[in-house]
Amino acid sequence: MTADRYTVVSFHAHPDDEALLTAGTLARAAAEGHRVVIVTATAGEGGLADARWAVGALGTRRVRELEESARAIGAARVVVLGHGDSGWDRPVGADAPPPFSALAVEDLAAELAAILAEESADVLTTYDEHGGYGHPDHVQVHRVGVRAAELAGTPVVLEATLDRDRLVRVVGVLRRAARVLPLPAIPDLGSAYTSADRLTHRVDVRRHLPAKEASLRAHASQASGAEPGGTRTLSLLLRLPRPVRRRVLGHEWFREVGRTPTTPLLDDIFASLG
Repeated sequence: MTADRYTVVSFHAHPDDEALLTAGTLARAAAEGHRVVIVTATAGEGGLADARWAVGALGTRRVRELEESARAIGAARVVVLGHGDSGWDRPVGADAPPPFSALAVEDLAAELAAILAEESADVLTTYDEHGGYGHPDHVQVHRVGVRAAELAGTPVVLEATLDRDRLVRVVGVLRRAARVLPLPAIPDLGSAYTSADRLTHRVDVRRHLPAKEASLRAHASQASGAEPGGTRTLSLLLRLPRPVRRRVLGHEWFREVGRTPTTPLLDDIFASLG
């Protein structure tokens, strides 16, 4: 338990994003006595899911999964803003409200800033300017998060991301493995996430892998694609042999806005507050 207790608000686009990019860091923060709040912009109703999960309201199912994930992490509060999920290349009907990615940044930022102020947040996690891999809702999370922190005066903004250099090397191995193993389609990640020379944090979450794995498992509807037998990233990660899974999931990466990278990278998301 730490003498200094802080509040971190972790802002995401959809349920399951918190598990993939930040669950270990958030679980570590909660275990160390800090307050963890998870905010998602949408309920993820536009996500891919096979027929088992698509029956009825997928968004309602995914919010329940988010709540289960939050319990595994140790989060104190979950907020779902309830904006429309943009999905991937989904046309918006004439009568449909505009999705999260199409809404005015200033209005959305004011909404998030109110939560930051209510929580007296010390740290906000958002995404890098690429939105990780380019999903329009993820790009919007970056824009909204940066502006909300300005409005609320939140002192530390961390862009949850991946080490692009390391990722490209891993993808090369996976592409070769895909010749003989059933793996999901692997996109070109040459301009995704964040290059190693811009990262400020490499957070060791190996002691909190059980919580992170439980967070991932909570999102059962996202473990398979819309096509029968389809494999998703979440499912692939959980199927890795334990030593490999520990290596892949054992660290999480961030870029702190306004901080010059140092060597070695920081291991504490609250370092700038000390």
